[in-house]
Amino acid sequence: MKTIDELIAEGVTGKRVFVRADLNVPLSGTTITDDGRIRAVQPTVEKLVAAGARVVVASHLGRPKGAPDPAFSLAPAAARLGELIGTDVAFATDTVGESARATVAALGDGEVAVIENLRFNPGETSEDDAERGAFADQLAELADLYVGDGFGAVHRKHASVFDLPARLPHAAGDLIATEVGVLKKLTENVERPYAVVLGGSKVSDKLGVIDHLLERADRILIGGGMAYTFLKAQGHEVGSSLLQEDQIPAVLEYLERAEDKGVEFVLPVDVVVSAQFPDLKAKAPTEHRTVPADAIPAGFIGLDNGPETNTLYASKLADAATVFWNGPMGVFEHPDYAEGTRAVAQALVDSSGFSVVGGGDSAAAVRTLGFDENAFGHISTGGGASLEYLEGKTLPGLAALED
Repeated sequence: MKTIDELIAEGVTGKRVFVRADLNVPLSGTTITDDGRIRAVQPTVEKLVAAGARVVVASHLGRPKGAPDPAFSLAPAAARLGELIGTDVAFATDTVGESARATVAALGDGEVAVIENLRFNPGETSEDDAERGAFADQLAELADLYVGDGFGAVHRKHASVFDLPARLPHAAGDLIATEVGVLKKLTENVERPYAVVLGGSKVSDKLGVIDHLLERADRILIGGGMAYTFLKAQGHEVGSSLLQEDQIPAVLEYLERAEDKGVEFVLPVDVVVSAQFPDLKAKAPTEHRTVPADAIPAGFIGLDNGPETNTLYASKLADAATVFWNGPMGVFEHPDYAEGTRAVAQALVDSSGFSVVGGGDSAAAVRTLGFDENAFGHISTGGGASLEYLEGKTLPGLAALED
């Protein structure tokens, strides 16, 4: 996989360099609520600017249905990128149309443009190779070189991620190189004890990674909504908590395999419950209580780990040499149910081991709860991509850069 430094050494001055970034930031209206992904691609953009390239940044945002939708415009991300790099960033109001062509043609050496949301074109995500390839052909007309730096999208077989690199000389940006290097630390010659913390809502989202990590981890800590399927599999009632009954057979198999392999599986011993799901916009105080994990009352919803579980999990992470964490422990967006997630984050901060926050909601939680990002070994920009890498899957976007 060629690096961006090698590409620059070959000469990029005056050349149009297409940077496939991940600017898929959360928005409240037109206000960016977490600019972490924009800051993550900033070093690659600045490197190309300093080398005199004409930089064309492209990304998706959200899930528009193959047509322009103002709610998913990249205009706010383009403005924020300009603030971060300290220069004006031009913005094209389409992907490969008149605005994109004119905006790119007007770039001078060391200047930057962002084109509109790639998913406004149905060719970006099409499962039809010909349709996807036709869009990649149009994108290729905007550039001379390609830099892949959108790690959060490398698990997608999309036109700008998979097909476009085959049409242009290509290299990996600094972000992708960093992400791959970190993930190798989690899969090759891992320093032990190796602890994995998995949360989030659905067990089904994590089955593949659990299956793979049972061969590698020393202990696996489960939290979030997915914990209640594990508790139910152990014969406990879970009230009205999130439950995937169809996954109970798989969960039982994993628990048995973990015991056979000597992998410690750690589940909540107490949980914070409420009779109703909280209003995440109002964030007003709610009626809630802490109960043993095996005694959740009928009609109550488990919404966070309890204090005994928080202490237990911190003790299981204290001596870990390597920790991977993906998924919050509860509904961290509401202050009444954020302590479980906060406790895991604090345990990683206090640990002397190498800690990786696996993107997605976990990364958002770290920032929302006010932690210093530099206190962690690495905060990934791609939750889904990180999980699929740890499952041992081939990621299309990485494969395209290796050719």
